[in-house]
Amino acid sequence: MKAWRVHANGEPREVMRLEEVPEPQAGPGQLLLRVRAANVNFPDALLCRGQYQVRPPLPFTPGVEICGEVLAVGEGARGTVGQRVLAQPPLPDGGFAERVAVDAATVRPAPESLDDAGAAALHIGYQTGWFGLHRRARIQPGETLLVHAAAGGVGSAAVQLGKAAGARVIGVTGGAEKARIARDLGCDLVLDRRADDIVAAVKDATDGRGADVVYDPVGGDAYAKSVKCIAFEGRIVVVGFASGAIPTAALNHALVKNYSVLGLHWGLYNTKDPRAVDACHDALTELAAKGAVAPLIGERVPLEGAADAVQRVADGTTTGRLVVIPGAEAGR
Repeated sequence: MKAWRVHANGEPREVMRLEEVPEPQAGPGQLLLRVRAANVNFPDALLCRGQYQVRPPLPFTPGVEICGEVLAVGEGARGTVGQRVLAQPPLPDGGFAERVAVDAATVRPAPESLDDAGAAALHIGYQTGWFGLHRRARIQPGETLLVHAAAGGVGSAAVQLGKAAGARVIGVTGGAEKARIARDLGCDLVLDRRADDIVAAVKDATDGRGADVVYDPVGGDAYAKSVKCIAFEGRIVVVGFASGAIPTAALNHALVKNYSVLGLHWGLYNTKDPRAVDACHDALTELAAKGAVAPLIGERVPLEGAADAVQRVADGTTTGRLVVIPGAEAGR
């Protein structure tokens, strides 16, 4: 079968190679899945670069979340052939491949209301948004939520989840086209980081109070602006550092302004509180069925285009989610 492999660390477009590899088998407790859709995430690029929290042995296949179809059930595993599921293929054998073997205990039913691409994109990004807004920030109806990179894969999920929670959402984007997308997603106010004074605009829109919750997957300058327009007892959720710059929190400033800086590593919940992950999946499935959330799919690409897709996500030139679709049905 075909799978992308990384033999040395570097930029995704340079180090990912599409190769013929042995067919995986469903071992004890495992399911063999046909990959129907594999979502592209920023961590895929970090894995290629050797900069992620986890460094799988070389060579490895990136791709951390998929929608798949059960082809075979291993001894002692629970599953039904033909069932459509969401899964996180365990590294070093990730999801940018035609087939994968996964731990049956970690799979969850794919939401029936979403197609394969939408289902694949609902998992990590929306789980991260849900835990960030509800578990960490405890967002309340009527509060103001500021979302950086609001037209991106992670940010667009936070925008939709914020609106579903009854918040007023201010989205920050870069450029007119991304601003249009953010408005279409439901942002009450959209700011262009290239043209607008973010701090002044947020304060003006909130009568000087500032944002109650900030959702920041960018870091760097985005974080620096956030602390200048955070409300009294506001909460800044640190999700990632897509800008490449990791800010240093000034604790004296947090003390003086009475705000909280909250870290969010969603993957820890899989081991620390898996029941919460199950409950979150149920909540997201219900929101999707109601139409309250719908993953923004920027592009569907064939398996052969995976390396280029990961590179574009790494470069920050995409909107919404890029999803790899093995097979002939790929396309916009």
